[in-house]
Amino acid sequence: MSGGGARASQDDRGATDAVGVLRDGRAALGIELGSTTIKAVLADPDGAVLAVGRSAWENAYVDRTWTYSLESVESGLQECVADLLRDCEDRHGVRPTALGALGVSAMMHGYLAFDAEGHLLVPFRTWRNTSTGAAAEELTRELGYNVPLRWSVAHHYQAVLDAEPHVGDVDHLTTLAGYVHRRLTGRHVLGIGDASGMFPVDPVTGTYDADRLTRYDALLAARGVGRPFADLLPDVLPAGREAGRLTEAGARLLDPTGGLVAGAPVAPPEGDAGTGMVATNAVAPRTGNVSVGTSIFAMVVLERPLERVHPEIDLVTTPAGDLVAMVHCNNGASELGAWAGLLGELAGALGHDGGADAVFAALLRAALDGEPDAGGVLAYNQLAGEPVLGSAGGRPLVVRTPDSRLTLANFARAQVLGVFATLGIGMETLAAEGVALDVLVAHGGLFRTEGVAQRLLAAALGTPVAVGDSAAEGGAWGMAVLAGMLVDGGDRDLAAHLGERVFAGQEPVVVAPDDADVEGYRTYLARYRAGLAVQAAAVEAL
Repeated sequence: MSGGGARASQDDRGATDAVGVLRDGRAALGIELGSTTIKAVLADPDGAVLAVGRSAWENAYVDRTWTYSLESVESGLQECVADLLRDCEDRHGVRPTALGALGVSAMMHGYLAFDAEGHLLVPFRTWRNTSTGAAAEELTRELGYNVPLRWSVAHHYQAVLDAEPHVGDVDHLTTLAGYVHRRLTGRHVLGIGDASGMFPVDPVTGTYDADRLTRYDALLAARGVGRPFADLLPDVLPAGREAGRLTEAGARLLDPTGGLVAGAPVAPPEGDAGTGMVATNAVAPRTGNVSVGTSIFAMVVLERPLERVHPEIDLVTTPAGDLVAMVHCNNGASELGAWAGLLGELAGALGHDGGADAVFAALLRAALDGEPDAGGVLAYNQLAGEPVLGSAGGRPLVVRTPDSRLTLANFARAQVLGVFATLGIGMETLAAEGVALDVLVAHGGLFRTEGVAQRLLAAALGTPVAVGDSAAEGGAWGMAVLAGMLVDGGDRDLAAHLGERVFAGQEPVVVAPDDADVEGYRTYLARYRAGLAVQAAAVEAL
């Protein structure tokens, strides 16, 4: 059975090995720009973690658009790498100067449009924006392929439909990972997994679908846009291929102190979905993973193409180019985190300040003591629109009937089940298509509290769920593993590299669905569906 966790930290394998890897310039650096945290992981060529760095950031809602400034990208990268270098020196007494390889991943999709001089034409429109409904609907119909609201081509075509003046000045489009990669290497390129969230790709050719490009060009020409869309898109590369070298300017971007030298090979930039698959060793058919953060999504590697186009299912690829069904929900654990913060404030006011992590863990553990159906309490976590539910906006709500039993345990269980409910609704479509799964591997900070979210996710999806040591390190470690493929020459098979080198001998903790939990979730979900009318009314009224 595939799936599992990261290799043990280098501390468990001997400090001498770590020092040698660092001094010889053979460590692989993975950086991931997530929705709330920029994280960096330094690993040896086998994936053992040597050091970790973090920098917090947050999106801004400006002029009805979710965005991040490019200035915050630069400052966040530098803070994150500086934190990693400090951690490395604290752990091993060595501050690395040369790298064996590196790579960048980031939240997928969105719209970053630049002119020929490299100037950003409009503020970065992230995956979280749901203002592309007209474009996505027409593209799905005309291309015969589900084009979600957040995809880059949907944002581009919506700008065309809206006659935005910048459209004629667009020289190139990219993703956030692609933008950082270009700053590091000077190359306009993407990994195939990230590219598949810009425009449909053909797994056979390993690049953008030529027939659908022709069809999109016809749509653009009909609206007076004559330049072929392919001219705007990054080149596409699979995992294991070199995608450029770290330039002097790129090294200074990461480390303004001048300590980091140029020249390291750089892996194809990937999306957070792809690095999540790598981090959980879920790149083979009949495996998949669930990633929980600001959003929540499941990636299921397919044995065959789906029979029909489903608006709730995205078709993307693994970093090696294999077809994947993606159920993506815009709203993940942010609302649960907000409640944990509130309860932490209450605890602090009572003189019990245990820290944010302790409060979050206590809230999660309380969920296991709740009634299987959360006692009639419902939690809606929608801070933004949710395409799987067909909603254009979101309002977080706690709803209960007068006869419900409002306890901390039931409240906590309702919140956790609410995180998984929308994903469960989307996964029903794959079950109807006959897609088979042996195991789902979960990762993300929600799974650091052992046995809670894992158990309730297994109940919600009716599938065994595995969690391994990589659950908390997540996509940054997955990107370090992809970069590590280049340390010894690269151009090798991804599944073989993971199975034979990175995850060899690893056994994840697997939890099967509990019958009582499954029945309780079904009751909860029936109420949840009925209560969606309340959610819709709140969006309309507020």
